Amino acid sequence: MDTTLNVSKPDSARVVVVTGGALGIGGAISRRFASGGDHVILVDCDAPAAAATSSDIAAAGGRCTVLVGDITQQSTVATLCALVRDEAGGRVDVLVNNVGDFRPASAVFLRSTAEQWQKLYELNLLHVLMVTHAIAPGMVERGSGSIVNLSTVEAYRGIPGHVVYSAYKAGVSAFTKSLAVELGPSGVRVNAIAPDLADTEQTPSELMLAGRNPALVRSWVPLGRFGQPDDYASVVEFLASDAARFMTGQTVPVDGGTLAASGWYGKTTKRGWTNLPDAS
Repeated sequence: MDTTLNVSKPDSARVVVVTGGALGIGGAISRRFASGGDHVILVDCDAPAAAATSSDIAAAGGRCTVLVGDITQQSTVATLCALVRDEAGGRVDVLVNNVGDFRPASAVFLRSTAEQWQKLYELNLLHVLMVTHAIAPGMVERGSGSIVNLSTVEAYRGIPGHVVYSAYKAGVSAFTKSLAVELGPSGVRVNAIAPDLADTEQTPSELMLAGRNPALVRSWVPLGRFGQPDDYASVVEFLASDAARFMTGQTVPVDGGTLAASGWYGKTTKRGWTNLPDAS
């Protein structure tokens, strides 16, 4: 489904592929690139959400082509490549590997199953490899391009209950670093962001609070609030821009300071810090 407007594409417009580009962080990424004049190719398994985001982009004067499909399947990757050939002559300037999920998961690793591990692998690492493997050769051939992956702060700290998820996301950051070294001489940059505490449809603030007093957020997050989708999208946009032309191989935490705090919490009295959560 293509909701592109019949307007001339600016000379500076890029072709941007965003996986999981309908809702949450992915939706904000799609909207932000489109608002800058880029042609967004949005891939998502949620057809109604993809249509809604595409309609929003078109209403704002942007250009968006939608591919409905499961990006963890090789058939969808093949369809994406065909769509890129048809819509953009095979050119992709920016690839954003956004898809990821911490579900399915058991409460503890020893009760998890191989089936869960496989699904988490497909959702968080395998598709990053598959889509990049399919899109990056064209970037190398043209001598330019930017790839931005989504990792998580949980790749850098422990997260009981989601140990398999964190392992695969750590793989995303390692893949980002190593691929940046491989592709750098070809003019292709590879970076990532590591979000935390994103208030989205997937992880709404009510779920994260779990009945706790919202006033406690300032004690958990140095910047005092949960992240909004555009907080993450703006950093992705920067990493894909010429302003970041000398950055590659980096995973940038976008977390309100939680990783930097490393387990220290602001006291609810607003006087000092503690390593005992919820303590005053």
